Amino acid sequence: MQREFDIVPPETALIWVLPAMSIAIGIAGIAFGAREDPRAWFAMLVLIPVIGVLTWSVRRRRVSIDGETLVIAAGINTARVKVSELQLDAARIVNLDHDSELRPRLKTMGTSMPGYRAGHFRLRDRRRAFVLVTRREKLLALPERNGRMLLLSLKQPQALLDALGAIKNKRQPR
Repeated sequence: MQREFDIVPPETALIWVLPAMSIAIGIAGIAFGAREDPRAWFAMLVLIPVIGVLTWSVRRRRVSIDGETLVIAAGINTARVKVSELQLDAARIVNLDHDSELRPRLKTMGTSMPGYRAGHFRLRDRRRAFVLVTRREKLLALPERNGRMLLLSLKQPQALLDALGAIKNKRQPR
Protein backbone atom coordinates (compact mmCIF):
# COMPACT_ATOMS: atom_id res chain seq x y z
CA MET A 1 0.00 0.00 0.00
CA GLN A 2 1.36 3.40 -0.96
CA ARG A 3 0.33 6.71 0.58
CA GLU A 4 1.44 10.08 -0.82
CA PHE A 5 1.89 13.37 1.01
CA ASP A 6 1.49 16.74 -0.68
CA ILE A 7 4.57 18.89 -1.20
CA VAL A 8 4.39 22.66 -0.90
CA PRO A 9 4.89 23.85 -4.50
CA PRO A 10 7.80 26.22 -5.06
CA GLU A 11 7.15 29.87 -5.81
CA THR A 12 6.72 29.92 -9.58
CA ALA A 13 8.29 33.33 -10.06
CA LEU A 14 11.41 32.45 -8.06
CA ILE A 15 11.97 29.06 -9.58
CA TRP A 16 11.64 30.10 -13.22
CA VAL A 17 13.21 33.59 -13.29
CA LEU A 18 16.83 32.47 -12.85
CA PRO A 19 16.65 29.54 -15.31
CA ALA A 20 14.80 31.72 -17.85
CA MET A 21 17.49 34.38 -17.59
CA SER A 22 20.21 31.73 -17.99
CA ILE A 23 18.50 30.30 -21.06
CA ALA A 24 18.08 33.77 -22.59
CA ILE A 25 21.77 34.53 -22.00
CA GLY A 26 22.70 31.15 -23.51
CA ILE A 27 20.60 31.74 -26.62
CA ALA A 28 21.96 35.28 -26.99
CA GLY A 29 25.51 33.94 -26.68
CA ILE A 30 24.85 31.28 -29.30
CA ALA A 31 23.28 33.85 -31.65
CA PHE A 32 26.23 36.19 -31.16
CA GLY A 33 28.70 33.36 -31.83
CA ALA A 34 26.74 32.25 -34.89
CA ARG A 35 27.48 35.57 -36.58
CA GLU A 36 31.13 34.50 -36.80
CA ASP A 37 30.58 30.77 -37.24
CA PRO A 38 27.16 29.32 -38.17
CA ARG A 39 28.16 26.02 -36.53
CA ALA A 40 27.57 27.72 -33.18
CA TRP A 41 23.88 26.94 -33.63
CA PHE A 42 24.76 23.32 -32.88
CA ALA A 43 25.14 24.41 -29.26
CA MET A 44 21.34 24.53 -29.23
CA LEU A 45 21.48 20.73 -29.42
CA VAL A 46 22.99 20.87 -25.94
CA LEU A 47 20.88 23.72 -24.58
CA ILE A 48 17.51 22.18 -25.45
CA PRO A 49 18.08 18.90 -23.53
CA VAL A 50 19.47 20.87 -20.58
CA ILE A 51 16.24 22.89 -20.48
CA GLY A 52 14.22 19.67 -20.65
CA VAL A 53 16.13 17.98 -17.82
CA LEU A 54 15.90 21.10 -15.66
CA THR A 55 12.14 21.33 -16.19
CA TRP A 56 11.64 17.63 -15.48
CA SER A 57 13.79 17.65 -12.35
CA VAL A 58 12.00 20.63 -10.80
CA ARG A 59 8.60 19.02 -11.41
CA ARG A 60 9.65 15.64 -9.94
CA ARG A 61 8.72 16.07 -6.28
CA ARG A 62 7.06 13.33 -4.27
CA VAL A 63 6.99 12.03 -0.71
CA SER A 64 5.27 8.72 -0.06
CA ILE A 65 5.22 5.72 2.23
CA ASP A 66 5.44 2.38 0.45
CA GLY A 67 4.93 -0.42 2.96
CA GLU A 68 7.48 0.32 5.69
CA THR A 69 9.66 2.58 3.53
CA LEU A 70 9.62 6.36 3.24
CA VAL A 71 10.28 7.30 -0.41
CA ILE A 72 11.35 10.84 -1.32
CA ALA A 73 11.70 11.75 -5.00
CA ALA A 74 13.48 15.08 -5.38
CA GLY A 75 14.65 16.05 -8.85
CA ILE A 76 17.10 13.47 -10.19
CA ASN A 77 17.56 11.95 -6.71
CA THR A 78 15.47 9.48 -4.76
CA ALA A 79 15.91 8.51 -1.11
CA ARG A 80 14.39 5.33 0.32
CA VAL A 81 14.52 5.02 4.09
CA LYS A 82 13.07 2.22 6.23
CA VAL A 83 10.81 3.58 8.96
CA SER A 84 12.88 1.61 11.49
CA GLU A 85 15.93 3.73 10.51
CA LEU A 86 14.20 7.00 11.43
CA GLN A 87 14.49 8.67 14.84
CA LEU A 88 10.85 9.68 15.07
CA ASP A 89 11.17 10.80 18.69
CA ALA A 90 13.72 13.46 17.57
CA ALA A 91 11.67 14.65 14.57
CA ARG A 92 10.35 18.19 14.66
CA ILE A 93 8.76 20.88 12.54
CA VAL A 94 11.22 23.72 12.05
CA ASN A 95 11.63 27.18 10.59
CA LEU A 96 15.02 27.73 8.92
CA ASP A 97 14.97 31.39 9.91
CA HIS A 98 15.18 30.28 13.56
CA ASP A 99 16.89 26.88 13.23
CA SER A 100 19.81 28.10 11.16
CA GLU A 101 21.96 25.01 11.87
CA LEU A 102 19.57 23.04 9.63
CA ARG A 103 19.93 25.30 6.59
CA PRO A 104 21.15 23.46 3.49
CA ARG A 105 24.56 24.96 2.80
CA LEU A 106 26.65 22.86 0.42
CA LYS A 107 25.06 20.97 -2.45
CA THR A 108 26.78 17.62 -2.99
CA MET A 109 24.35 16.15 -5.55
CA GLY A 110 21.13 17.88 -6.41
CA THR A 111 19.45 21.09 -7.46
CA SER A 112 19.70 24.48 -5.78
CA MET A 113 17.77 27.50 -7.02
CA PRO A 114 16.08 30.39 -5.25
CA GLY A 115 13.05 28.90 -3.53
CA TYR A 116 13.93 25.28 -4.33
CA ARG A 117 16.53 22.83 -3.03
CA ALA A 118 16.39 19.12 -3.73
CA GLY A 119 18.85 16.27 -3.30
CA HIS A 120 21.95 15.65 -1.19
CA PHE A 121 23.34 18.58 0.80
CA ARG A 122 25.52 19.38 3.78
CA LEU A 123 23.74 21.43 6.40
CA ARG A 124 25.16 24.48 8.10
CA ASP A 125 26.13 22.26 11.05
CA ARG A 126 27.97 20.00 8.52
CA ARG A 127 25.60 17.04 8.81
CA ARG A 128 24.61 15.18 5.66
CA ALA A 129 21.03 15.71 4.55
CA PHE A 130 18.57 14.74 1.88
CA VAL A 131 16.31 17.72 1.27
CA LEU A 132 13.19 18.68 -0.61
CA VAL A 133 12.79 22.31 0.44
CA THR A 134 10.44 24.78 -1.24
CA ARG A 135 9.98 27.16 1.69
CA ARG A 136 11.82 28.06 4.89
CA GLU A 137 9.03 27.52 7.42
CA LYS A 138 7.06 24.45 8.53
CA LEU A 139 9.73 21.99 7.39
CA LEU A 140 9.74 18.46 8.74
CA ALA A 141 13.23 17.73 10.11
CA LEU A 142 13.52 13.97 10.36
CA PRO A 143 16.82 12.50 11.61
CA GLU A 144 18.01 9.05 10.59
CA ARG A 145 19.92 6.67 12.87
CA ASN A 146 23.00 6.97 10.62
CA GLY A 147 23.22 10.73 11.34
CA ARG A 148 21.74 11.96 8.08
CA MET A 149 18.85 14.45 8.25
CA LEU A 150 15.77 14.58 6.03
CA LEU A 151 14.27 18.05 5.46
CA LEU A 152 10.87 18.10 3.76
CA SER A 153 8.48 20.90 2.72
CA LEU A 154 5.09 19.29 3.19
CA LYS A 155 1.66 20.88 3.21
CA GLN A 156 0.86 18.83 6.32
CA PRO A 157 4.14 17.74 7.94
CA GLN A 158 2.37 16.38 11.03
CA ALA A 159 0.36 13.97 8.84
CA LEU A 160 3.56 12.29 7.62
CA LEU A 161 4.96 12.17 11.14
CA ASP A 162 1.74 10.56 12.41
CA ALA A 163 1.73 7.99 9.57
CA LEU A 164 5.37 7.06 10.27
CA GLY A 165 4.58 6.75 13.99
CA ALA A 166 1.64 4.45 13.25
CA ILE A 167 3.89 2.17 11.19
CA LYS A 168 6.53 2.11 13.92
CA ASN A 169 3.94 1.34 16.63
CA LYS A 170 2.40 -1.44 14.54
CA ARG A 171 5.82 -3.14 14.24
CA GLN A 172 6.60 -3.04 17.97
CA PRO A 173 5.20 -5.93 20.03
CA ARG A 174 3.04 -4.91 22.97
